Order: sequence, then C-alpha cells, then structure tokens
Amino acid sequence: MALISGVFIGLAIGIAIAIPTMRAAVRRQTARARAAERRAQTAEHLAETGAMTGGLAHEIKNPLSTIGLNAQLLAEAIDDSSLDDSQRQRLRKRVDSIRREAERLRDTLQDFLTYAGRVHLEPAETDLNRTIEELADFFLPQAEHHGVRLRTDLSPAPITVRIDAGVFKQAVLNLVLNATQAMDGAERARELILRTEIVEGKDDDAQARVHVIDTGPGIDPDRVNEIFKPYVTTKAGGSGLGLPTAKRLIEAHGGTIQVVSTLGKGTDFIVSVPVTGSP
Repeated sequence: MALISGVFIGLAIGIAIAIPTMRAAVRRQTARARAAERRAQTAEHLAETGAMTGGLAHEIKNPLSTIGLNAQLLAEAIDDSSLDDSQRQRLRKRVDSIRREAERLRDTLQDFLTYAGRVHLEPAETDLNRTIEELADFFLPQAEHHGVRLRTDLSPAPITVRIDAGVFKQAVLNLVLNATQAMDGAERARELILRTEIVEGKDDDAQARVHVIDTGPGIDPDRVNEIFKPYVTTKAGGSGLGLPTAKRLIEAHGGTIQVVSTLGKGTDFIVSVPVTGSP
C-alpha cells in the first residue's frame, strides 16, 4: 500500500512539474504558428502587391508609348506646317519636351519591371571574351558621343562560363552606363576599360572576372554599401535601379559583384562568375 501511495505521489509530482513545461511548450508552438501565419500573410500580400504594381506599370507604359509616338508625329506635322519659323521652333520645343519626358518615364518603368520581375535564364557555355567584345562594339558609339575613350583588355585565353549571354550583357551594360554617366563633366581624360581575367581559387575553383573601370570622381566610402539599394542615385533623372538590377542579374548567375573605388581617381566594378569547361 505504501508502495502504491509512493507511486501516486511521484506521479502527481511529475505531472505538477510537467504541466508548466507543457504549457510553455504550447505557448511557444502557438507563437511560432502565429508568426508563421503572419509571415505567410505578409508574403501573400507582398506577392499580390508586386503583381498589382507590375500590372499597373504595364498599363502606364503602353499609353506612354502612344504619347511618345504621337508627339513624334506632331513634331513632323509642325515641321511641315505653314507656321513661321519662330512659331515652329516654339511649338517644336514644347513637343520635344513632351517626347523626352514620355521616353524618360517609359525607361524608368522598364527599369522597374526588369528589377521587380522574375529573372528567367537560358544558360549555355559561352566565351566570356567574345561576350564582352560584342558589348564593347555595341556601346562604342555611345561612349564616343559622351567623349569617353572605350577600350578592352581581354584575357589572352578564352574564358568559358555558363551564362545567359543576353541577360549577362544587360547586367554589364548597366555597369557600363553607370560608369559613363559618372564621368559626365569630368575635367580629366574620360576612359572606360572592360577587362576580363581568370582568378584561381581554392580547390581549383576558378572564377572569371569582368572589370568595368572608369576614371570618374570615385565613390565616397560611406556610400559604397548604399549604391546597390533601389532608388539610391545621385544622377539627375536616374531611376536608381541600374546598379540593383545589375547585381540581381549577376547573382542569378551564381556570381558576385564588388566595388573598388578611390575618390578623385575612379571606380572598378568587379563581376565574378564560376569558370566551366570548354565551349
């Protein structure tokens, strides 16, 4: 009898000790469940907001294209009109202003859609040197227009990487555009260098690098960590999405981007992606 009483007493003590622990565990699980539910609701809300925003951007972009086209047609009609020269010039100036603003807004919306949209890649083994050379050939007229000397410094050996060449070129082009704009108004020689190289890593993990080097004013060290955040820009009329989009596209390839900058000398954006076999 004493043994049974001892068992019941021990059981009662065990239950008394276990109940608060169980209650605490239930509270923790309940809190986790509620937090997970809030995260799910937030994620769903963000997804819905993103879809709505993307749809709204498309709805705005299409009328802007119509405005730009009609502004161009109106400008041509003004040129062919019987108005005197002063009236034609005055009207043409106003129409050109409308067309420029429509184009700027359309470009801003396109930047937003590229940044916010899903990155779809069709990777293939590609000669990185050839990709950068094609980009340099494409951008050369624009560089010359801005008074920038563009040159390439390519690896003597082919560098094979697995990338979506079109998407990767868009990422590097954003860096090239940023570098060119950074040199606007610079008093010293404006030079833009596109360099490729292979850097050996640990365990034969080689990395291909693309350097986008400019001779602009450089970036303040306090701002280096800010430049890849959306809508951070110091350029008038800039969307603030060029660098964040470049970073996102590069990271979609399993790559990274670094910045080395010296005030008064220039900036080097360094893109790294894994090297693969032969194309």
